Amino acid sequence: MTPTALIADDEPHLARALQAQLATLWPALQVVAVARNGAEAAEHIAALQPDIAFLDIQMPGLTGLEVAQGIEGRTCVVFVTAFDDFAVQAFEQQALDYVLKPVKAERLQRTVERLQQRLLQPAAADDARLAQLLQRLLPAAATATAAPQAAPTRLRWVRASVGELTHQVAVDDVLFFRADDKYTCVCTADAEHLIRTPIVELLPQLDPERFVQVHRSTVVNLDHLAGTRRDDTSRLFLRLRGHAQELPVSRAYVHLFKAM
Repeated sequence: MTPTALIADDEPHLARALQAQLATLWPALQVVAVARNGAEAAEHIAALQPDIAFLDIQMPGLTGLEVAQGIEGRTCVVFVTAFDDFAVQAFEQQALDYVLKPVKAERLQRTVERLQQRLLQPAAADDARLAQLLQRLLPAAATATAAPQAAPTRLRWVRASVGELTHQVAVDDVLFFRADDKYTCVCTADAEHLIRTPIVELLPQLDPERFVQVHRSTVVNLDHLAGTRRDDTSRLFLRLRGHAQELPVSRAYVHLFKAM
């Protein structure tokens, strides 16, 4: 089977240069999409399920880290980064592939060789390493630019307005929160409500012992967890009491449910 890849970089000339280098070093590799930003990369990965995603770290909309966090399939991630030595050491320690900008042919050749070997092996170990790396780097990236804040007050109620009517939704009753375009969907067993507060602002206000993020766009209430299921490709899904549809877990969070 022909191996496939996606390249995501907000600088088109760098994306073209990487594609040209790959064509020389790995002629059999088919680049199925070139994304100009993180959101576009996430959409292409979900639709095309490429074997490999070369993700620039710093992109508008979603960073390469956030795109990797939301991957649900078997796509292997290679970060293309201009990060400092600390981040590079983290990649090395987790045995993940990365290439530094500007991309050098000798370094990319080693990455190609590692990828060719990795595609012949099960992805479970790589998924675990990716999860560990993202857990280390995502909070660090967020706190690096955030000002110090006082300990947050835990939410007890969520206010959702529809016209002149305002619903007071008890947080205890919430099955999950899901990002929905410019809104956040608040799902209970009885109804769904839309609020304008983004998930990234909601999460620090929720009890971390009960509410966990399982996908870039989804936070679930573990109090309502009924069970888990894996499909034929080892993707993990959650079943919640009072909700008919299963919720997918991206591989960055699969480790949270190892005992289930």
